[in-house]
Amino acid sequence: MTVSEPGSGNAPADGPAAPPERKFAQLAFRRERPRYNPLYGRFVSITKVILPTIATAIIALIVVWPELNEQEDRFVLGPARIDRSEAENLRMVNARFTGSDATRRPYTITADTADQANAESAVIALDAPKADIALSNGAWVALTATSGSFDSNSQVLELNGGVNLYHDSGYEFRTDSAVFDLTAGDATGIEPVQGQGPFGQLQAEGFRIYNRGERVVFTGKAKLTLTPKKPDGS
Repeated sequence: MTVSEPGSGNAPADGPAAPPERKFAQLAFRRERPRYNPLYGRFVSITKVILPTIATAIIALIVVWPELNEQEDRFVLGPARIDRSEAENLRMVNARFTGSDATRRPYTITADTADQANAESAVIALDAPKADIALSNGAWVALTATSGSFDSNSQVLELNGGVNLYHDSGYEFRTDSAVFDLTAGDATGIEPVQGQGPFGQLQAEGFRIYNRGERVVFTGKAKLTLTPKKPDGS
């Protein structure tokens, strides 16, 4: 066995012993070393995704915000107010009805709007109605009025306000109200009527039309002013 003398500088076989201060520092480092937390790692991963998304959304909002302000200045949307009576009624815009009379001569009725009280009602209220009726000789009659109603069962058209009847041969009659039976081709008016055409001027207290114009009767006091035809070449 070899014994080293003090001060000889020879270290023991097992190596030099660590100073107490160094051992204390190593123990303190091991104690202060933080442990890995899986929740914290997941939070960091999620944050790496969320933060860029939020930043992109903010940039996009800054870009489109002036456009949103312009749209807001143009119009404002609010809660719609619907009348229950209007919801129960049936309404058609730019309505169009077609049919034919007993002899299969066609007619067409159009209106800006058509209102039906319910699905079972046959009467349809018309706003600004217009009717085109074909005659047996190939001619046609056009009817216009401010308002009216059409019974789809009886095919009766009632016109009110500014009723105008125009025949394609140049005859025109004006009255305040009239009733037209489209199946029979008859019409009746009890209001004063004024007319004009190639024959001249006509005024009467009422009128009746039979078989789509084959016979016309003016009722009440009637006044006819004839316009003589001018000779050819004059």
